[in-house]
Amino acid sequence: MVDFLNMVDSFLYYPVLIIVLAAAGIYFSICTRFVQIRLLVEAVRTLVEKPSGSDSVSSLDAMFVSTASRVGTGNIIGVSTAICLGGPGAAFWMWVLAIIGASSAFVESTLAQIYKHRDRRTNECYGGPAYYIENALHSRWLGIVFAVFLILTYAFGFNLLCSFNLQSTFETYNFYKPAETPWIIGIILAVLVGFCLFGGGKRIVKTTSVLVPVMGLFYVFVTYIILVMNYDMIPSVIVAIMQDAFDFQAIGGGIAGSCLMYGIKRGLYSNEAGVGSAPNAAAAAHVSHPVKQGLAQVLSVYIDTLFLCTATALMCLVSGVPGTAENAGALYVQQAISTTFGFAGPLFITVAMTLFAFTTLLGNLYYVHNAIAYINNKKMPGKLTMALIHIACCLVVLFGAVTPMDACWALADITMGGMALINLPACVILGGVAFRALRDYERQRRRGRNPAFIARHIGLDPEKLDYWKHKERDAKVSVPR
Repeated sequence: MVDFLNMVDSFLYYPVLIIVLAAAGIYFSICTRFVQIRLLVEAVRTLVEKPSGSDSVSSLDAMFVSTASRVGTGNIIGVSTAICLGGPGAAFWMWVLAIIGASSAFVESTLAQIYKHRDRRTNECYGGPAYYIENALHSRWLGIVFAVFLILTYAFGFNLLCSFNLQSTFETYNFYKPAETPWIIGIILAVLVGFCLFGGGKRIVKTTSVLVPVMGLFYVFVTYIILVMNYDMIPSVIVAIMQDAFDFQAIGGGIAGSCLMYGIKRGLYSNEAGVGSAPNAAAAAHVSHPVKQGLAQVLSVYIDTLFLCTATALMCLVSGVPGTAENAGALYVQQAISTTFGFAGPLFITVAMTLFAFTTLLGNLYYVHNAIAYINNKKMPGKLTMALIHIACCLVVLFGAVTPMDACWALADITMGGMALINLPACVILGGVAFRALRDYERQRRRGRNPAFIARHIGLDPEKLDYWKHKERDAKVSVPR
């Protein structure tokens, strides 16, 4: 079964996804005139704007939600696995994917904002790829297929992998027994997740939501301490990354296991640009113009990959610890950090991974709930149905801890790839809408205005846009061109 999954995984990413990701990213970059670089300062500026209401979700809030879903075990375990199995050049291809993929993140999140809906009772906004596929492409069945893939990815593939990654951080300790410890960790984690899903554990969720950003900043601080202490190694590490990245003879000799392929796979797993997950969070923001949230999601991709993933990659490489197939994953990071912090290093990684994994598991299920509601005609199923779904999610967490590493990564890659293969072509078809919205935004900025979105100014019928038609009616404004 593992061999079969690896075969499907390899074919899906080469040649299929590598072509789709590159083509879509380059196309969006050219059509937006590299918005992900050109308007980077503007992206930062939009984050400080306040939402229209005190209870509204700001652009910054939505960016934090999407960044929280991106930041997690992939920034630690994913990066170390890519380096161990693909080589140091994987870090370079992660950077390339982030810069090119940021344009895809801009387009998908801008579209999610344009075609989002509003709950009239709560004033909350919701949307995502399933909604713009249904509303703009007039294909509810394809929207349902995307929602199904999202559920498979976040409730099954990602949660399976997240559970495995967490238990793997305990392998370095003497008490770890391969036949028993993974089951114990899986049971504990499944019970905690179940406790939170079934209405309890609100204090746990609140506490971890506060601790995780702090732990994330502390993790970066620790990695940079190691970099400062090994500053003399950084130039040679950069050279090694670039040499390995452009060793096309080695890449051509076995592309499935090359730094190029591992960089793309683990980079996509980490930043999720173009996959179609972040637009679900982006749609929740209350902004005056959809482009503002598109720009915010560009920053989210950069924070995840260029900042956090780079910190992990450089920390591991300057440590001098060789990355091999035997120590791929948590063990490599723990060995690297122990060269500076001794026995406290692996313990710190375990604590950080526990917090990251737990909030990632719950955050993944937020996306799952949205997808379930979409499939069920935009409303949540009954309590019994949701209870059965939550039990199934807990069982995935349990069995993820005892599933082989190769199978976990392959399943996560395959389900995530399925999402991207639906979302990116839809974004290409609808790309013109996002491009016109960008031109409208820039035109208003050049005139010194705070851009406000009027659907007809980009050739759209406001009556077909659930949120914006009501916003125009409620505000009773007509913004001039």
